[in-house]
Amino acid sequence: MPSAIAQPTAPIESGFSSFELDSTLLRALADAGFDSPRPIQAETIPACLQGRDVLGLAQTGTGKTAAFALPILQRLIEEPGKGPLVLVLAPTRELAVQIDAEFRMLARETRIKTTTIFGGVSQQSQVEALRRRPEIVIGCPGRILDLIQRRALATADIDTLVLDEADHMFDMGFLPDVTRILDSLPRDRQNLLFSATMPKAIRSLADRVLHNPHVVELANAQPAETIEHFLYEIGESQKRSLLERVLDAEDCKTAIVFTRTKHRAKRMALQLEAKGLRAVALQGNMSQAQRDRAMQGFRKGTFDVLVATDIAARGLDVAGVDYVINFDPPSTPDTYTHRIGRTGRSEAKGKAVTFVTGEDRLWVRDTERVLGAKIPRLVATGLVDAPSIERLSGDRAQERSGGGRGGSRSGSRSASRPGSRSGAASGSRSGGRSESGSGARSGARRGSGGGRSRSSNAPQASR
Repeated sequence: MPSAIAQPTAPIESGFSSFELDSTLLRALADAGFDSPRPIQAETIPACLQGRDVLGLAQTGTGKTAAFALPILQRLIEEPGKGPLVLVLAPTRELAVQIDAEFRMLARETRIKTTTIFGGVSQQSQVEALRRRPEIVIGCPGRILDLIQRRALATADIDTLVLDEADHMFDMGFLPDVTRILDSLPRDRQNLLFSATMPKAIRSLADRVLHNPHVVELANAQPAETIEHFLYEIGESQKRSLLERVLDAEDCKTAIVFTRTKHRAKRMALQLEAKGLRAVALQGNMSQAQRDRAMQGFRKGTFDVLVATDIAARGLDVAGVDYVINFDPPSTPDTYTHRIGRTGRSEAKGKAVTFVTGEDRLWVRDTERVLGAKIPRLVATGLVDAPSIERLSGDRAQERSGGGRGGSRSGSRSASRPGSRSGAASGSRSGGRSESGSGARSGARRGSGGGRSRSSNAPQASR
């Protein structure tokens, strides 16, 4: 059988060399700037390479994808064959795409093929991709199960199963689909299960799936040490004023704003863009193409503010997010840790602020109890009351109520923001912007261009 890899050149020395990985993988790691393994990788890769089942408990943003991708690719290099040989299950389309991108990055000097399978896009194109016998299939349980039942996805040769963000799959109701998928797989396989938390349902799943697993527990309710996180105690009607102030802080170049509902995320993105910010929404009612445009635009710097529901709370890895802003507090303490973990990734610094009102006292109490520490409070003065997001019109040409602006929004802003604005908040831009890439970020967040007059940084903590 022909080799799955291209001819190697000179070996690369790095902190990953101790794992005796193929030189193609070491070069990919070096090119990506990965100098040494992170804790979850150091603790799990040796066991994965030995073929053992692994249970990894760790927060998002700790390097879990490479922890399972590297040993999987190493085995496929040593033992090539026609796929599918590896099945990776993820709770969301965005996470599946992200996992696929990391596999491709690490395997770029090999002939190993991957494909993604999830709903919201053409099933036929996915069936055709499977006919090309990719070694690695990455996808969401619903569409994976559907294609298995249609006999479009063959499972007879799958010898490695990865369950990533298993607790989130349970939260989203995927456990029945996962159970049916497990029933279709060969019994003799390696199982790798990664989760941030271990609720009873996931413990039961782990007990069923894993055989004498190597257990690595790095999970911690505490946010990463690289994240400064605070609470603002304000009135509901003051949230929008405070949001604009935080987004205008000098150290806030990029931000993810979390809302409770899809409707609010869409409306808020529209309203922020009307204020001159390059904002885009990410929420479950968007098509896959719209969601892809939103994420790609945010990653590339076309957008500086991503307004999202909890669809973006887990697994999404975007480098250099300065702030996470919880416009609405999350439903649980665990979700709080996952949300704010979108900043401060890969040991970078980040800030997270949460807006709480008197109605959120129980949430604050429960979250601080789980964290085992009081969350510092920030004081915001001089805020003005504003209409709620639900009462704001989606027509960005309409004059804001109480916003201190009159007349239509023509003039410098319209001239400086080319292309249609109607699809921005739903992720459907036509791409006709003059700004592109990271270079557009400096001085370009406001539509009027030129030097942006920022306010001082967000108010200091009252500890």
